[in-house]
Amino acid sequence: MTRRRRFSEEPFGPTLARLMTETGVTFRGLAEQTDLSAGYLNHLVHGNRPVPSNEIVEKLARSLGVEPEHFREYRIRFITERLESMPDLINRLYKRLGE
Repeated sequence: MTRRRRFSEEPFGPTLARLMTETGVTFRGLAEQTDLSAGYLNHLVHGNRPVPSNEIVEKLARSLGVEPEHFREYRIRFITERLESMPDLINRLYKRLGE
């Protein structure tokens, strides 16, 4: 088994598919562990549904043996939520990135 990186750099669907492969879990098996449908999980893997709520990401992460932060979108949401409470930092970042 390959060593897992702490944080995935891939989008949600490919990350979910990779973790399922690494852990040897099927759509049906993951569905049973998470109380989600296999069809819904298939849609997530193939990008036919938006990234689920943090609650669902956390449930999937637990079942796949990683921290929720492993998923890039979870980290982005965390940063976005923090930034929303810091308008001065948003303005400084915007100016710096806009140069």
